Amino acid sequence: MGAVVVHQGVVIASCHNLTETNRDPTAHAEILAIRAAAAKLGDVRLAECDLYVTLEPCAMCAAAISHARIRRLYFGAYDAKGGAVEHGPKWFQQSTCLHKPEVFGGINEIESGALLKEFFIARR
Repeated sequence: MGAVVVHQGVVIASCHNLTETNRDPTAHAEILAIRAAAAKLGDVRLAECDLYVTLEPCAMCAAAISHARIRRLYFGAYDAKGGAVEHGPKWFQQSTCLHKPEVFGGINEIESGALLKEFFIARR
């Protein structure tokens, strides 16, 4: 699973899930990419940035996206079990959500789903 942050048409961060490698339950690709982009830009607000991810973000990642003020979120595969954008708590639709990015889901959904299946087969 991967995440890429783009600022003014340039990739400034590209990360993948490291939860098992780092033994860190928060080391999702989105979190790591947001951290890297914030460090690169020297700012906690990424209002001119777009985030591209393989899978619909979970609640933790959706909250981080909101706090970072990401402009647009693009994701591939939907996640009916753990997703929190179009499924579950639908984070960006909550009245307590600080910032709501533009969301574009299901982009290359079949290809993204295949990548995710390959990723998890290799991990097990």
